[in-house]
Amino acid sequence: MPLTMAKSGEEREIKRIGGRDGARKFLESLGFVVGAVVSIVSEMNGNLIVNIKGSRVAISKEMANKIMI
Repeated sequence: MPLTMAKSGEEREIKRIGGRDGARKFLESLGFVVGAVVSIVSEMNGNLIVNIKGSRVAISKEMANKIMI
């Protein structure tokens, strides 16, 4: 299921990153890699603030839908 379906505060492991090469490389540069643990800090209008590898990152709903947990 996509990251947007996770509940706030839940820790989930990333299973797959979808999208085109450019989008995957961008997410990878932010730390979104297969096997990494991610949790949602907050949601605003579908956009997410997530905690990954000890950092908080804001991502759009479109990007979050490419991250499968």
